[in-house]
Amino acid sequence: MTWVLRICFSALAFAALPQPATATTVQGSVKLVESRDPMVRKHRDFSGVVVWLEPVAHSVPRTAPSHPAVMLQKNKMFIPHVLAIEVGGSVSFPNLDPIFHNAFSNFNGQIFDVGLYKPGSSRTVSFERIGIVRVFCNIHPQMSAVIAVLPTPYFAVTDKSGAFEIANVPPGEYQFHVFHERASPETLDQLVRKVTVETARLELPPLTISESGYLPAPHMNKYGKAYPAVIDGQPGYGEANK
Repeated sequence: MTWVLRICFSALAFAALPQPATATTVQGSVKLVESRDPMVRKHRDFSGVVVWLEPVAHSVPRTAPSHPAVMLQKNKMFIPHVLAIEVGGSVSFPNLDPIFHNAFSNFNGQIFDVGLYKPGSSRTVSFERIGIVRVFCNIHPQMSAVIAVLPTPYFAVTDKSGAFEIANVPPGEYQFHVFHERASPETLDQLVRKVTVETARLELPPLTISESGYLPAPHMNKYGKAYPAVIDGQPGYGEANK
């Protein structure tokens, strides 16, 4: 009888201890409107929108993964086109094409240049500065990508349908932020809102992001010069382009 009472008492004592808060999955969806992009207009592709939650009342411990995220270079494209990481993390750029590549960024965020490297090789860059990094290839002007370096581990990137899901969010008050490369800063500022996380699953109201006013602009190479008129998959840069 004594051992039964001891077990019951231990169970009651454990129940009286404060239990860890249950993490929440925050989910929602995004719709892009007033777009000139054919993938949006014809195919209703709403992918590539970055969403994240920043705690209001407490700081976030750095939890950047030990392994780098991956942005492939394949078929003269960066894959994925939009990548989100926590500040302090790194990104590797494997070259899966049979030609040379040179990933770089020289404005809006962290500046880097991995240099020219051959097929089958890779380069890795660490990102220690919060912000939006625009990535290009110094050989192929059609190649571009975006890396969102965020001050929080609670983020997601929308899929083709516009859906997103942020897992393992502790209860609390958060500021909800959005980034889309074809939306104006004013449009994105209007989408910032306070979110209270309490339950095991939180469904946010659908978001609509207008691309009205977006005007694509050509970018320069890493030397600040125009790309050569003819590009045949080779470096081909003379002194005039440096």
